[in-house]
Amino acid sequence: MTYHFRQALLAMRGNLTATFATLTTMTLTLLMLGFVLLLTLNVDRTLEQLESQVEVAAFLRDGANGQVLLNQVRSLPQVREARLVTREQVLEEMTRDYPYARDAALLAGNPFPDTLRMRVGRVEDSRTVAAAVAALPGVEDVEYGAGYVDQTVRTLTAVRGAGYALVGLLLLGTLFNILNAVRVAMYARRNEISVMRLLGATRGFIRMPHVIEGVLLGLTAGVLALALLTPAYLELATRVQLFAPVFPVVRDLPSLLPILVGVGLLGVLIGLVGSLFASRRYLRELE
Repeated sequence: MTYHFRQALLAMRGNLTATFATLTTMTLTLLMLGFVLLLTLNVDRTLEQLESQVEVAAFLRDGANGQVLLNQVRSLPQVREARLVTREQVLEEMTRDYPYARDAALLAGNPFPDTLRMRVGRVEDSRTVAAAVAALPGVEDVEYGAGYVDQTVRTLTAVRGAGYALVGLLLLGTLFNILNAVRVAMYARRNEISVMRLLGATRGFIRMPHVIEGVLLGLTAGVLALALLTPAYLELATRVQLFAPVFPVVRDLPSLLPILVGVGLLGVLIGLVGSLFASRRYLRELE
């Protein structure tokens, strides 16, 4: 194993340009991947908070059977919680916020209808539930904050999709760089590999230094990416929390640690898979 490790280091030193290009690309890829994963974690946390606050409100017509409608609404699979609020309860709530509402009701009568209030399992289900409830007999109107709920869902989904697409392209580029680096290293040692084969060296023995080279590149890229990612994210999270405290920025270690460890392990995995594939393919070419 010492021989293989030494040969891997010699191959990396002998091809500094390819090694540096591969290491840079892998580090940037893992750095971008880490930011996207952390962004997704914060997006999911924001969606969870949004889901806990968004309500679908169905305003009932006079004479509608609220209990029957409540049972129908609860049977919808997207509805997590539903309750019936009578017009008197609505007036009481409005009176707490606007004291003059009680006086207005005494003069003109209670203007508020009985209301069904629903919470959905996912915020993107709000539109579906609103459409289904609006079609029920006895429902006059439905409100779920479409102006900001739909826009928020579209924005957060677009951010996640764009981030994953960018990371996919970077991962693909990294694999090609690893393939090229291993190919250059094996081509530079083609005469030595031919002699080793004549002396009876196995394919695994010949490939091992290049596999170790890929793992070392992946490990180094993972360490560099984490060294840049961790303090940068914590600083950014602190600034966001300071200027926009409404956002539930994730900063607790139990939530961040799996992502950070996963980014480091992914670097090693990319290096291992890329070097295994490249050494196998280009050893056949040299044969």
